[in-house]
Amino acid sequence: QVQLVESGGGLVQAGGSLRLSCAVSRSVFRSYAWGWYRQAPGKQRELVSTITRTFSTNYADPVKGRFTISRDNAKNTVYLQMNGLKPEDTAVYYCNTVAPLYDWGQGTQVTVSS
Repeated sequence: QVQLVESGGGLVQAGGSLRLSCAVSRSVFRSYAWGWYRQAPGKQRELVSTITRTFSTNYADPVKGRFTISRDNAKNTVYLQMNGLKPEDTAVYYCNTVAPLYDWGQGTQVTVSS
């Protein structure tokens, strides 16, 4: 059973930064493309960013130029560096494979105050 453990969220003022981490419990990590997702209150979960096995990245339009996804195959971990945070970035952030394969983790709450 693969477990996904997200961390690094918190409360930050608009314009601030956070770095999220997602630790994957097994070495299946390097076999897949990974994504960061977020779910704001009352909204559907949306895909924010992806990174392939060859480290190619992609970003949803609302976060382009502000967020950076990365991965460390040795640590089975995917990261999301978030700069220039806006109140509309407030959400619970999750990681999973692209086209999610595994049970969702508990997520990490990001709250951006104006």
